[in-house]
Amino acid sequence: MAATPIAQNPDIRFLGRLLGNVIREHGGDRLFRRIEYIRSTSVDRARGIAEADSIDTGLSALSLDDTLAFVRGFMLFSMLANLAEDRQGVAAEPGAEVAHALARLADEKIDHDRVMALLDHALIVPVLTAHPTEVRRKSMIDHRNHIAELMMMRDAGRLETLDGELVDKAIARQIALLWQTRPLRRERLYVFDEIETALAYLRDVLLPTLPALYARWERALGQRPPSFLRLGNWIGGDRDGNPNVNAETLRHVLARSAEAVLSYYLEAIHALGAELSISTELTPVSDEVTALAERAHDYSKARADEPYRQALVGVYGRLAANYQSIVGRAPARATPVKGEPYAGPDEFRADLEALARTVGTSGALGRLIRAVETFGFHLATLDLRQNADVHERVVAELLKVAGVEADYLALDEATRVALLRRELASARPLSSPWANYSAETQSELAIVHAAAQALKLYGAHAIEIYNISKAESVSDLLEVNVMLKEAGLYRPPLEQGDAPAAAIMAVPLFETIGDLENAPDVMTAYFGLPEVAAIASARGHQEVMVGYSDSNKDGGYLTSVWSLHQASRALAPVFEAAGVRMQLFHGRGGAVGRGGGSSFAAILAQPPGTVNGRIRITEQGEVIAAKYGTRESAMTNLEAMASATLLSSLEPPALPQTDYDRFAETMAQISKAAFEAYRDLVYGDDRFRTFFRELTPLPEIAGLKIGSRPASRTKSDRIEDLRAIPWVFSWSQVRIMLPGWYGVGFGLKAVKDQGLLREMLEAWPFLQATLANMEMVLAKSDMGIAEHYVPLVQDQDFARTTFARIHESWKLTRDMLLSVTRQTRLLEKSPALETSIRLRLPYIEPLNHLQIELLKRHRAGEDDPRIKEGIELSINAIATALRNSG
Repeated sequence: MAATPIAQNPDIRFLGRLLGNVIREHGGDRLFRRIEYIRSTSVDRARGIAEADSIDTGLSALSLDDTLAFVRGFMLFSMLANLAEDRQGVAAEPGAEVAHALARLADEKIDHDRVMALLDHALIVPVLTAHPTEVRRKSMIDHRNHIAELMMMRDAGRLETLDGELVDKAIARQIALLWQTRPLRRERLYVFDEIETALAYLRDVLLPTLPALYARWERALGQRPPSFLRLGNWIGGDRDGNPNVNAETLRHVLARSAEAVLSYYLEAIHALGAELSISTELTPVSDEVTALAERAHDYSKARADEPYRQALVGVYGRLAANYQSIVGRAPARATPVKGEPYAGPDEFRADLEALARTVGTSGALGRLIRAVETFGFHLATLDLRQNADVHERVVAELLKVAGVEADYLALDEATRVALLRRELASARPLSSPWANYSAETQSELAIVHAAAQALKLYGAHAIEIYNISKAESVSDLLEVNVMLKEAGLYRPPLEQGDAPAAAIMAVPLFETIGDLENAPDVMTAYFGLPEVAAIASARGHQEVMVGYSDSNKDGGYLTSVWSLHQASRALAPVFEAAGVRMQLFHGRGGAVGRGGGSSFAAILAQPPGTVNGRIRITEQGEVIAAKYGTRESAMTNLEAMASATLLSSLEPPALPQTDYDRFAETMAQISKAAFEAYRDLVYGDDRFRTFFRELTPLPEIAGLKIGSRPASRTKSDRIEDLRAIPWVFSWSQVRIMLPGWYGVGFGLKAVKDQGLLREMLEAWPFLQATLANMEMVLAKSDMGIAEHYVPLVQDQDFARTTFARIHESWKLTRDMLLSVTRQTRLLEKSPALETSIRLRLPYIEPLNHLQIELLKRHRAGEDDPRIKEGIELSINAIATALRNSG
């Protein structure tokens, strides 16, 4: 069946027309005509017009200066198209609202008390990370968000902005500013830059959004729930492979976050003072409010009969003292009275609740109380992360210098565990202020001491979790506890009958296929230690992080998602036996090859009994801007996470156990065939890594200034040592997108019973989400364009043989998918997504062809700086058009 004609989004037409006007005005009529010719011929080819392939594309006539302008134009169109689609709800999913989830649960006879009981212990956390997949400058994103705000004014029928500017003129001006803004960063990002970028989303979007969202949920629930959705952050605490993250960055991110949230509270208190003008001459006031007003020592005659204002003056003065103590300067708005700083956010909230007991929690006061409950004095909980190999070296040095063990690294696992347990039972620290340690050990000790100071300053929620990359054993977890003990963050039993305690939880990150398979055994052994069991029982939960990116690079898309599913399912009985709630932390990227795709569908596809109201998910790179760039998109995406968590936790399993067992056996067969095909291609011939590096713009991507950490963990050129982000990003650029589909065709073909596959797809959310994500990847890939990159590889015989192999596998995967889903073309049953992708493909194809020519010239030794700039612009533009490319 042929694809239906594209019904273009009216916003895209409007914004595209304004962009064309801007290009004509600022670039000249000649440039506009050339860009328009290239655009129209590319669209004609995409629409299948007869003999369109013979039409001159117009690319060869572009000078280098014109090339740069053309790439910018197409990049800006893609950015505006993304904005238009988000506004029209292409990114939203039906039924992904809490109110809808509650209605669905009610229809299934799941009573309201069960929902509230779940929310009493629930925790949902999107965790922002600085993983380098966002190619756009923050300035570009800011202009885009201004356009979104202006479009909302236009929707409301407003003709003018508050400043008196015509709305359409203001939109055109913002597009002109986009055209005149340099898209590429000139300097590499530093950790402090990444902190400020994340803080902009946390402060400007998420901080005001969450209290409003909770007000909506409170109405839907009919009562006030606890703050079950909170914010997390890795930036400034994630040291894995990034030597630029240290104790200084940790202190900086926490201080800046506290400054942001305290400033928000101070402004909210000031606004409440203007609102709560209640006079004792007209309304009786409770003794509690009167006492709070008297403690303020506000002697202003103007407020003598206004106890709420007096009380708020005192509250402001005390919070201003917290601000002064943490930030190191007085707040911008002076306080009429001085006060003692609050001991913490709970004491601050208690004063607000005293006021609310009389006037109620609706409106601004209720939102402020909710904000304090949700954000504390820290705004977003900061995670620590480091590689297990680093911990191993640090603990080995501490033990050696202390005279405890001369060669810890030579010990076997059982001996290591016994030694570490002895150290954790002792109150004696290992480190000494008079000893000399390596720079690595000094840095790691400085981190845990800075974390201890942070908990005292900002509260217990400021840092809760220490993630351990490359975790493979119980000793990997105990080593972190030993390091935490050096700063008093792990406390051994001090008296008979005393229990150990840990202020920060050690969390394993299981990443490779082998690690995921071994995860249940590791956690069983860990819970088997009495001191660990006591700490986990007292806390009530234990987190395990599962990594999508490295498992994909290790075993391919299908084996990765299946191994994650199986590991999660196998961990559930381990936690149940330990009497501890399981909290899974999903390390997802933007691209499907790194766990990307719909969060709503992904949470619903989790194995039964593995969510139970508690889940954390990483949000990174271009995904942060897409999901949390505006308050509206943030509300949509946070609501989807919350509703999916409710449904996944409370709905009965979608499959009877007998069906699951049948389906799992078949999935194991599919995964085995897919794994073997993937490993044979990627790791079966050493020449493949050279093929990959020469076919794709990997070396040029490494030169992009989009992150503070290196592209590889080591100087090796092995694929195993390459980070997952550039691996996925590079394949996306050349339109092969191999990490998102390779091997699946072989896996599906291995099942002879196609009827069984269709039955599985019909009944199983896991397979539905897996194939839907892959289908999107296949639709965005283009083997015809990809083939034009093959001449970039020096070993042409190997290149052509390997590409032919990839192409045949792509066709097999597409054909098997269409057969299983009963479609005649990709995305036939997803018309909105099909339209979205088909609309942008004609704008990506010319960018790919230009990128290829520029790569040829660059690699041939041409040193014109415009060539390098053009390559980087093309990478930026293609990534923007593909949206989830990293």
